[in-house]
Amino acid sequence: MSNFLPSRRRFLGQALATGIAAGFARRSWAQAGPLATTNETIQAAHQAALAVLQPSERDLRHGLALHAESIVFDSYGFAPRAAPDAAATNAAIEAGATAEELTDLREEQTMLRYANDERERKEFFESFTAAGVTCIFENAGEEGNDPLRLIKRLARYTYATDVLKDVLPKAVRPGDVRRAKADGKICLAMTTNGVPLRHEWESVRDELRLVRIFHQLGVRMMHLTYNRRNPLGDGCGEPHDGGLSDFGRAAVAEMNRVGVIVDVAHTGWRTSREAAQASSKPMVASHTVCNGVHEHFRGKPDDTIKAICDTGGLVGVCCIPRFLGGKGDISALLDHVDYLVKKFGPDHAAIGTDVAYISRNTKSEQDKITKTKPAGAPRKGDGARWEHLWPDDDYRETADAVKSIAWTNWPLFTVGLVQRGHSDDVIRKILGENMLRVWTAQVQ
Repeated sequence: MSNFLPSRRRFLGQALATGIAAGFARRSWAQAGPLATTNETIQAAHQAALAVLQPSERDLRHGLALHAESIVFDSYGFAPRAAPDAAATNAAIEAGATAEELTDLREEQTMLRYANDERERKEFFESFTAAGVTCIFENAGEEGNDPLRLIKRLARYTYATDVLKDVLPKAVRPGDVRRAKADGKICLAMTTNGVPLRHEWESVRDELRLVRIFHQLGVRMMHLTYNRRNPLGDGCGEPHDGGLSDFGRAAVAEMNRVGVIVDVAHTGWRTSREAAQASSKPMVASHTVCNGVHEHFRGKPDDTIKAICDTGGLVGVCCIPRFLGGKGDISALLDHVDYLVKKFGPDHAAIGTDVAYISRNTKSEQDKITKTKPAGAPRKGDGARWEHLWPDDDYRETADAVKSIAWTNWPLFTVGLVQRGHSDDVIRKILGENMLRVWTAQVQ
């Protein structure tokens, strides 16, 4: 299988061959992008971001060159999603699949189809090339603490990295990311949205032994909580943040011992601070926002950010318009990154997108899926998802804002950081070196 990622020279060649130097401000982004692409979805995202940034030719050139040579490590996100398989889905419906089975099948298809389908694989690597991302801390464990619930996504991404190991290896050591960059490859590091628990409660040590086992399976980061309360502490959505439990302290200690990064992105503010105070290793809030810029319960206030930074850890800014506030666009994203760098220092900032590129084939496949619901399928409006506690607000996101912070716009995030006056060294830290430093500290 050939190398899908461009070298620095080829990356710049594609950009400059489109004529960026000649009247960039007067030309459409489809003609003058950082990567020559015929993918209209990626082009539209470029256009939306450039309409906000309006970079000079100098900043654009410099940002693209810097991005191409840097290790880019998404501190929390999703690999590009494949389209569902209409034929396989219709066959399952015909066979009487339940709503739960169909949901599981769709997730499996979108997370795995590129491993065996040539058309989806081509688009998968096309979007990775456009993003210029080296590694993603991949959401490889569904929200919760049930080991069987967590292991499904981990199995899927393990399968993908096994089948595509020549071009999409699994990263289990920080050096694997640096090696992937040197070899012109991409890789996935695994994180789960919960600490796996046995729920037998025989002893603290027995209850936490799955942390080590999941580490052996390749997991290198875990959420303490996911929005709601669990035995470790309170999630960010709980109205009363009771802090880290005694068992939670034991869990943090075990993660430190094993070498798993403690992640409090979805954890309550007090619980996050107490986890930072308990941790002997650098920890993270991998995908959040700064409440000093825009207050949101999924964000983190200054005292919580400081506690995380005091561990030597980092805060990753996500690409969710509602959390970013303002117009929720690429400028708002950069405002949060700026805030982190200026208030807490350049060693503690990252970008954890929490978004994914979606295959252009999704709609055509979805349109072919039988519309009749199988027996037992839930009706629209039946209950709310357990893990979400989002309060109502009057925020209205726009399509252009969402497009401007699309996952494939990573090169333009770098251009924006150049425009904001950050040095190359600082930008390299934000793009990936900070995440690598935190990971490296787990095994020292």
